[in-house]
Amino acid sequence: MIPAKQEMEVKMADKKLRITLVKSPISAVPKHRRTVEAMGLTKMHKTVELPDNAATRGQIQQIGYMLKVEEI
Repeated sequence: MIPAKQEMEVKMADKKLRITLVKSPISAVPKHRRTVEAMGLTKMHKTVELPDNAATRGQIQQIGYMLKVEEI
């Protein structure tokens, strides 16, 4: 039997998020600019697919005002 926490992680690992940069990070806080770069978003309107996990959700929470997020 799989513990509840591991089961939730397995379900989240199967999901992906489609993340698009919709606002320029030029005037953003430097830490937010580094987060955008770490997510692989280098240009405006670029889209990346990242796993739906706690780390990605934390990044989205930090710079969500610059992103458009869709669950896949």
